[in-house]
Formats: sequence, C-alpha cells, structure tokens
Amino acid sequence: MKLLLPRSLPAWVLLIVIAGLLAIQVSTLSIVSRERVASNNILDLFRLNDRALSLVKLMYAASPEERKHVAAGLSVAPYVLSISDTPAITASIPADDEMAELEDVIVGRLTKFGVEEARVRRESAQAHERPKHNITEPDDNLGGIERELLDLSADFNKTDTLVASIEFKDGQWLNFVMPSTPLSPILTTDSLPLYGSVAALVVLLSIWSLRRLTAPYRALESAVRRIGDDLKSPPLAERGSSEYKSAARAVNTMQARLREYVEDRELLAAALAHDLRTPLTRIRLRLELLRNSPLRKALMQNLADIEAISSSVLDFATYEAKGEEPERIDFWSLVDSVADGNPQVVFDGSRKHARGLICYGRTVALRRCVTNLVDNAVKYGGKARLALSHGDTEILLTIDDDGPGIPEGQMEKIFRPFARVEASRNRQTGGFGLGLTIARNIARRFGGDVRLHNRTGGGLRAELTIPLAKGAQLHAAQ
Repeated sequence: MKLLLPRSLPAWVLLIVIAGLLAIQVSTLSIVSRERVASNNILDLFRLNDRALSLVKLMYAASPEERKHVAAGLSVAPYVLSISDTPAITASIPADDEMAELEDVIVGRLTKFGVEEARVRRESAQAHERPKHNITEPDDNLGGIERELLDLSADFNKTDTLVASIEFKDGQWLNFVMPSTPLSPILTTDSLPLYGSVAALVVLLSIWSLRRLTAPYRALESAVRRIGDDLKSPPLAERGSSEYKSAARAVNTMQARLREYVEDRELLAAALAHDLRTPLTRIRLRLELLRNSPLRKALMQNLADIEAISSSVLDFATYEAKGEEPERIDFWSLVDSVADGNPQVVFDGSRKHARGLICYGRTVALRRCVTNLVDNAVKYGGKARLALSHGDTEILLTIDDDGPGIPEGQMEKIFRPFARVEASRNRQTGGFGLGLTIARNIARRFGGDVRLHNRTGGGLRAELTIPLAKGAQLHAAQ
C-alpha cells in the first residue's frame, strides 16, 4: 500500500486536491439529487391538490350521468379519470402521515363543493400496466422539441403514480390517476463532458499552481546540491514567498559561514606551511654540517617526511585552483597530457572517437584530479591503463591497475582524509591518504564523481565521471 502512495510534496498536494474535488463533486451531486427528489415530491402533491380542486369545481353541481360524460371526455393517458359508485382506493387508512395530511388538506378545501372524503395513494410504476401516451413513435425527421416531448412522454410511463378517490355528497366517487414528475439524470451524455472538462481544468490549474509554488523549492534543492559541490557558488536569490525567502536566507547564511570556515582553514594551513619552512630549512642546513654522522641519514629522512606531510596538508586545504575561472575543456587532451611521457601509463584513447568530449571546469583542478588517480594506480599497481568513453550526458575515464585492490568493506572509507589500507597503501609506498580525497572532491565539485571497483581478474579500477558541457552532449552522442 505504501508503494502506491506519492513520495513528494507536490504529488501529495495534487492527490489531496483531486480527492477533495471528487468528494465535493460526489457530495454535491448527492445533495442535489436528494433535493430534487424532495422538491419533485412536493410539486406532485401540489399538482394533485390543484387537479382535485379543478375537477371537483367542474363536476360537483352536475348530475351523476353528466359527471360520467365529463370524466370520459377528460380522461386521457396517463391522466386517467373515471366516475363510479365505488372508490379506486379501497383502504380508508392513509399509507403514511404525508398522505393523511394531504387528504385532510383536500377535504378542507373542497368541503364547500360537497366533498365528504378523499383518499390518496402512491403506487409504483411496476404495480400495474399503464397505457402509453398516444404520441407518434420517433423517427429521424423529428425536430428537437418533438423529440424531447417523446422522451418526456416515455419517462412519464416509467414513473410512480398518484391515485386519488374523492367522494361527493351523493355517494359518487371521482377517481383519477396522475403520474409523478420524472427525475431526469444529473449526469447525461451532454453534461458529463462538461463535468469532465471542469474537473480536468481544475486539475491542470492545480498542477500549474503547484509547479509555480514549488519552483522556488526545487531551485533551493538544486542550489543546496550545488553548494555541496562548489562552496563558492553564487548565493540564492532571496525573492518569492516569505517561507522561501526565510529558507534561502538561512541557506545563504550557512554558505557564508562555511566559506569563512574553509577560508580560515586555508589561511591556517598556508600560514603553518610558511612558518614551518624557515625552521625546516635551518634544520636541513645544520644536518648538512653533520656530514658523515650516523644520525644524518635518519634525520634527513624524518625531515623529508615532515616536509611531505606539510606539503600534503597544504595541498588538501588549498586544492582548489585560486584565481582560475571555469572554462570549456577538451577532456581528451587533458588526459593525454597527463599520460604523455610516462612509460608506466597506457592511454587507450582514440582521438577520432573522442570528438566532442568537452567538459566545463577548471583546468588545473581537473588535471590534479586525473593526476592523483593515475599516480595512485602507478604507485600501488605498477602500471596504469587509461580508457576514455562517453554516454549521452557524461564522460567516463577508467583507470585500471594490477595492484592488490581494496577490501570491499573499505571502498568508501578509503576516500576519507588520511585513510590508507595498511597492507599495501602505507607511507613506505608513498602518500598520506589524501590523493583520492582530493580527486573525489574535485570531481564532485564539477558535478562528477569517483568510484572504485575491484577488477575480476585482479587489480583495482577507478572510474571518473564528468558531465559533458552544454552543447557538446549532442555532438558526443553521435
């Protein structure tokens, strides 16, 4: 059941609107139908009361024979009229309170015309067979009014009837039948398209309104994603509804504080590297004075480690190329320049099939990303094999090595700063666990990613994905 429910806020609102619309339509039609039944019933009782008054006023002063002649002349289906010595309604007890009240009203109005008693009953259409109207059967040449009259006549033959028996002072009974007013259906072939059109219009307007209402929040979502990739992206525009402006203002404040924090970290790392450079240089000069001392070699190695750590930390803190503007980059040429001149790197890239592999980013940062992945493969696998391909929207660079690989449980852990797999990727083989972290951060900043997989035949495969630049997607896909 949960799988059938919507998962997004606009879908929920739309579902509520549609459900509310259906509930209102159904309840409205139900109320209208009940009101029509009640009003039709009152109208039928009013018509019966008036018909009884007109017939009695016409016949009360006539002789019994004259009444029969008048009744025979006025009787026409379905308004059957007769004069007899016995009532058509044999039971003298009213069927319900409504009929009893109507009988009292009729007797009260017609007492001055010599009426002694009145009986009224309602009979269903299936209770007896009624003669049909004497109206020509419909054909294709009928006009609109005549066709509607025929349809109404047919409806009168299917409705319930009101039967009345009224007794004069001389003992004769006036019996007449009056059909109830037929109820036309609320939904017809003519009205159903109108209801459907109105409902469709409401749904379309709701969808349009929801899209307009949620557009700022979709922009907010994409902006937050962009901030995750590039902390220096432009701030959100603080316009729209008050709720959205408050959310955008909070996001902009968060972004500004994060930028301040990152800049403080970069300044701290740069200051640390600068301040360490002088004492490290002094230590190196003094170690040179030791010449052949047994401690010299060990101290020089320790000093080299300190300098490497300082350089790695500074590189991690300031991996973004400062002052470099994003531009369109020929990714094939960038990868080729990294692989060129390195005998341990094999680039299986055909220039012919790489036309249109244009990405958007910063050249120095992307070069550092590719270089870190290649160096990682060479360092721990002995050789790096590069292959370049593309899909409809992104470029894929695969880098294979013949190293020992990485345990599956540590695939994500290896991307954390200073994380290493101790069995093979340690300080003795070089590096401090920052190369993959920097590579993934750069890739994600430009909308891509870095993933690692253990190859079936042994070794590790690194996959770098970078989005194709706008305008280059169609050309690359051909």
